[in-house]
Amino acid sequence: MSTLDSQEVEKFSKIADEWWDPNGKFKPLHQFNPERISYIKEKITAHFRINNRIEKPLKNIKILDVGCGGGLVCEPLAKLGSEITGIDASEKNIEVAKIHSRKTKTNISYKKSLIEDLDKNNKFNVVLALEIIEHVLNPQEFIDNCCNLVDEDGILIISTINKTIKSLLTAKIAAEYILKWLPIGTHDWSKFLKPSQINEFISLSKNSLIIDDLVGFKFNIIKRNWEIDKKDIDVNYIISFTRKRDNIDLNIFNK
Repeated sequence: MSTLDSQEVEKFSKIADEWWDPNGKFKPLHQFNPERISYIKEKITAHFRINNRIEKPLKNIKILDVGCGGGLVCEPLAKLGSEITGIDASEKNIEVAKIHSRKTKTNISYKKSLIEDLDKNNKFNVVLALEIIEHVLNPQEFIDNCCNLVDEDGILIISTINKTIKSLLTAKIAAEYILKWLPIGTHDWSKFLKPSQINEFISLSKNSLIIDDLVGFKFNIIKRNWEIDKKDIDVNYIISFTRKRDNIDLNIFNK
């Protein structure tokens, strides 16, 4: 089965030229990105027992960014030393990403591709699926393919929007119709996923990956920035999986 949702690809291709405009249609991602990158860096360095205070702590870490868009995640992770590959179903997104990486002289391998078309023998230390699973068809197939690309001691990190009434009111209605943070139609609330659903997809993939961490992201209205919130996963959250279990409160899946 294909994970391609052609309408979603077309929607983002139309605004691809604005990927690197911090005040454009991707402004919320630019605001959100520093906290997201910080979390990913901390998760990778802790997992692989790397000193995160050195200049390039992710050196020799092989990363795949699935649905990389214009490269907002790829570039900062590449600057931290990682060997990163970014794939996207939109040719226009990939072209924008390539142009920007040349301007910033950042070494990144970009490729127009679906996750299912990659060579499953080419494994990665870290697979990222950030704000993408809510835009694909067949999320089970998508996760199966992500899991198949994770190396034996690797990590899979997924971030998305929870399917709650709170997310409907804030991430959809407020963000698109009231605050105008996002273009109308950016998200389809029916495609949002609860952490328990993603965990179920992982379990069904039979790739022996198990949950390692689950935290939320929350916008601080006073400071006007995003912060990690370990308890509030009602809207934006990030969830990581490895092949070994750490202590985690599984009751969080009830949300």
